[in-house]
Amino acid sequence: MNLYVILNIIILLLLLGVLYYMQKKHVSFSKRVFTGLGLGIVFGVILQLIYEPGTETITATSDWFSLIGSGYVKLLQMIVMPLVLVSIISAFTRLQKSANLGKISGLVIGTLLITTAISAAIGIAAATGFDLKAIDVNAGDTEVLRGQQLEESLGEVESTTIPQKILGFLPANPFQDLTGARPTSTIAVVIFAAFIGVAYLGIKRKNPEQAEFFQKIIEAVHSIVMRIVTLVLRLTPYGILALMTKTVAGSDFAAIAKLGKFVLASYVALIAMFIVHLIILALFKLSPKQYVQKVMPVLSFAFTSRTSAGTMPLNIDAQKNKLGVPESIANFSASFGVSIGQNGCAGIYPAMLAVMIAPTQGIDPLSPSFIATLIAVVMISSFGVAGVGGGATFATLIVLSTMNFPVALAGVLISVEPLIDMGRTALNVSGSMVSGLVTSKTLGELDMKKYNEKNIDPSENVA
Repeated sequence: MNLYVILNIIILLLLLGVLYYMQKKHVSFSKRVFTGLGLGIVFGVILQLIYEPGTETITATSDWFSLIGSGYVKLLQMIVMPLVLVSIISAFTRLQKSANLGKISGLVIGTLLITTAISAAIGIAAATGFDLKAIDVNAGDTEVLRGQQLEESLGEVESTTIPQKILGFLPANPFQDLTGARPTSTIAVVIFAAFIGVAYLGIKRKNPEQAEFFQKIIEAVHSIVMRIVTLVLRLTPYGILALMTKTVAGSDFAAIAKLGKFVLASYVALIAMFIVHLIILALFKLSPKQYVQKVMPVLSFAFTSRTSAGTMPLNIDAQKNKLGVPESIANFSASFGVSIGQNGCAGIYPAMLAVMIAPTQGIDPLSPSFIATLIAVVMISSFGVAGVGGGATFATLIVLSTMNFPVALAGVLISVEPLIDMGRTALNVSGSMVSGLVTSKTLGELDMKKYNEKNIDPSENVA
């Protein structure tokens, strides 16, 4: 370890000390999160100016910073599968009426799929409006190699039929899926938990005493899991500082500049879809301003961490404690949102790439038949997308292979993938929370008083 790496680590520790001092002075959680974000950007830019991206110093520094940044993400990922399992089962045990089960799941999934279709349409419009074409994208050696790797991966995707893909959602070994061993593990755990919940409802009718005992066990386990979540959430400002510093310091801005047009078009599409989220809330007579103020810390973490699954604990906490969504609905929307209908990764990104590739295949990307087919394929392919890094690539492989398009373009864009993935992940999480709000409002179960009250410091919930 050279002297410069040691100096960088000392500076990071000092910045972490600033955040700790703010915590001791009872500065609000939101302010600490944004302070961590801002300090991370500034420190990352300074490292960029002093060192070259990819140098030994930056690599070693990033490796040490990962102890805090990636370590925090791993702690969140550690709790995701237990949280999904217990949250879904708990949603069943807390249902007042079993008839609400179909309504809740139908509304949540329906909202996720509809918003994914809208996001695909926006992706098509963005790629067309910015006149993005695959032939205009230049590939270096790294990008060509990545494209070749994706071509090899395509063989596995293409050899899997639609019935086989559907079978892949089913939990043949739920204990293996609890380890996150497969890309579809999250949705498999959701299905397994749903079976347990349905079994509970059956036992509740036939043997109320056993059902009541089981409910108490689930409530106890749920309390323990949520307490672990609380302990981990306290580290959010520190994790964001380290993650943002590492991301900015390690970014290759020269490569990003070459693909600046695609990056700009992507963020225009992502921002447009976020505005659609706000419009949907306004149509349901919910204040977009209140929504933005209360969920911004959650979206900030999603942005820096690039993991929808890792953001799930914050997602549920925000829906339940700040937006007034009932816990059962928050559990459903957050769990389904991790693997179904991700607006950014499974909606905008695959649609944009398909439009860019279409002209090289002799297809008019503005033809109504192509647009309708692409949106339908994107919606169907959005099932089972992993809520961790790489989910967008997985979704893109499925969409492009279904459209009989080459997939190498996804590899060419590898240099800007992290930058775009930050915005995509934040949009995924927003879509999940919007589905919870829409479902709660439709069923008349949203706590409007809690939604409209002044933004409460989340640190009160993680004390």
